[in-house]
Amino acid sequence: MAEIAAIGLWKDSLVRSGPENMAVDSWLLERGEPVMRVYGWKGDWCSMGYFGSVHEARTVVPGVSLVRRATGGGLVDHRDDLTYTIVVPRTSRLAGRKGSGSYRVVHEALAEALKEAGMTVGIVEKNAPVQSPVCFEKPVAWDILDDAGRKVAGAGQRRTRSGLLHQGSVKCSQGVDGDTVMRSFACRLALKVEDMCCEPSGERFAALIDQFACPSWLERR
Repeated sequence: MAEIAAIGLWKDSLVRSGPENMAVDSWLLERGEPVMRVYGWKGDWCSMGYFGSVHEARTVVPGVSLVRRATGGGLVDHRDDLTYTIVVPRTSRLAGRKGSGSYRVVHEALAEALKEAGMTVGIVEKNAPVQSPVCFEKPVAWDILDDAGRKVAGAGQRRTRSGLLHQGSVKCSQGVDGDTVMRSFACRLALKVEDMCCEPSGERFAALIDQFACPSWLERR
């Protein structure tokens, strides 16, 4: 049974700053409509999880612009990754899964899409005994690893009254087409996938950009 009846696949052609990207994702979550957004970054950015330490992040990636996500997880370097977001309403089967269940289901679908593209990957079923603020140095349960044991996909999630926000990062092997992977990924989660485009705008969107750009948001921890 599919996790989502139908989902819009949005390849966001506008590269954005860190605060703008986080604002778009939060704006989509507030709308609560099923969407998978695939996007890029304007300049060199790393994102840190809601509970992350900005001091630690600056030590690990000095000189790189930082933005704090609304989701959990570790520090993610977006200079050479495939970044995506999934939003589903809280009434969906996926959002209704408890605990790490939604994380597992999403990554199982992504792993199958990566395998179809020729990558040799698997799912890790328990947290690795590694202490690091860097997301891709610390595999947790249901992350995706390659055949050398290196993490190739991680994510963070947030649940609200509107629905579920899943923000993910993938490191594809050379020669793997990211667009093909994302479409296959979406098709494994939803019965119906339709291309779409959004144009976030208005006072609320502007306020969200200001929130994620605010020094007090970045330096709250």
